[in-house]
Amino acid sequence: MALDGVTRDRPDPGAAELASQYGLSVTGARPGVIEYIRRLWRHRYFIAEFAKARSTTKYTQARLGGFWFVLTPLLNAAVYYVIFGLLLGTSRGVADFISFLVTGVFVFTFTRDTVTSGVKSISSERGLIRALHFPRAVLPLTQVSMKFRQIMISMVVLMVIVMARANYPDWEWLLIFPVLALQLMFNTGLALWAARLGSKSSDAAQWLPFVLRAWMYGSGVLYLVEDRAANAPAWALHLLDMQPAAVYIDLMRFALMNTENFGTEYLPDHVWMLALGWALLSLVAGFVYFYRAEEEYGRD
Repeated sequence: MALDGVTRDRPDPGAAELASQYGLSVTGARPGVIEYIRRLWRHRYFIAEFAKARSTTKYTQARLGGFWFVLTPLLNAAVYYVIFGLLLGTSRGVADFISFLVTGVFVFTFTRDTVTSGVKSISSERGLIRALHFPRAVLPLTQVSMKFRQIMISMVVLMVIVMARANYPDWEWLLIFPVLALQLMFNTGLALWAARLGSKSSDAAQWLPFVLRAWMYGSGVLYLVEDRAANAPAWALHLLDMQPAAVYIDLMRFALMNTENFGTEYLPDHVWMLALGWALLSLVAGFVYFYRAEEEYGRD
């Protein structure tokens, strides 16, 4: 091939060859897993500050401000107490139904709110994604951080309520910390899964709350499942007892409520194994599911 009297022995190099020659890489390309985790770790301060800013501005227009973080689950618990505890009589058979109910509502709210905020974490921040280059998992992790800040505040209120019901602090209260740690791992995995789901389907944020509501009814938040589902097959009751929300709620009730009110002096060892298993499964599966679509977020 001749060009201006110069003979060329080979064709022009392609874009990929030129990029390799000059050390260029695709913008937004997905790094390896280890490098991706390193980048997330380098963004840990950004996640914390972003979550703090989002938490501060969420209720800026409300007169009670951040108090709604605690007031919302308390009002839900009050409504559930009137409808289920008083009108439907689900309090029968529970020695301390108020502590039982409020603990269940607060613990499940932590998981529910993490998922519902995670499902919108990518779709609501497309402008930020297109403007800046950062690991996209930062966004759902910011939502997890926000909800964890809220549950820590809520736990103080919860402890005051259970103490008012004669559940006084003892050594079991130290179990609150591992229970919250395991639930945090579990919720993080769910938030990552929901974030990818919400980024691909605009309808996910609409139907997911119905799934979460059904999950709440099957998790023993409002009543003893074994009493209300006494006629169900044995395998169904086992599944309801072993599902993650029920496991974390049972562990928190065991930690906060005394033996007389909770109804037993110990929980079987397999409950802790289930809590750990669900936490690891959710975290790993959620991370892998989200990570595999890293290059696609914000491009539609």
